[in-house]
Amino acid sequence: MKKNLAIVLAGGTGSRTGESLPKQFLLLREKPILLHTLEKFELHGDIDDIILVTHGNYIKQTKQILEGKGFTKLVGIMEGGEARQDSSRMGVIAADPNEYENILIHDGARPFLSKKIIDEVLVALKDHSAVTVAVETTDTILVLDEKNYIGDVPDRKTLRRVQTPQGFKLQLIREAHQKAIQENIFNSSDDCLLVSRMKLAPVYVVDGSPLNIKITYPMDLMLADKILDIFNYN
Repeated sequence: MKKNLAIVLAGGTGSRTGESLPKQFLLLREKPILLHTLEKFELHGDIDDIILVTHGNYIKQTKQILEGKGFTKLVGIMEGGEARQDSSRMGVIAADPNEYENILIHDGARPFLSKKIIDEVLVALKDHSAVTVAVETTDTILVLDEKNYIGDVPDRKTLRRVQTPQGFKLQLIREAHQKAIQENIFNSSDDCLLVSRMKLAPVYVVDGSPLNIKITYPMDLMLADKILDIFNYN
């Protein structure tokens, strides 16, 4: 029986947090954010292996942080590319199709991923080839015209904010990345968008959580600390 692989993308450089270190190395309760994230997959019974993709300048530091932390499922630490799509492709291509069936791709700076979300993505992959996690938007979204006037106001009921992990059959996401290279597409902000743009498969959506935040700005780090204070998160 083929296995489930988690690919964790941690290639940020910290430009938007204003910190000297990439966000994945910032401490949350005296522990790097990256460790919080990796633990969610390490402790999940249906995730067999983990590949970590990180920035080339921080490979050594990443290995030092992980040393002795007991991540038995971590089978590889890889250097990422210039953009998220590059890093994702490298992780996907490194996965052996003879060994893995399902791939979950997750942002290293989303430390509050729950077991429930991983469960639901894996369940959805029994019937679908591409799955994303998303939450309802509570704000009205505006579409602006070229002169900065309101051009359209989409119905909020149909809008969602995308989160990760995003799940795929390995063969599908490999095909998407290979086709993107052939067609010179290098600007997809996530993998489900790539599959959708290529029209390779419909993307099924499962409910995420407002707590499954991505730490990007300094305020997010303060919010993360509060989440640990208020919620018994698992």
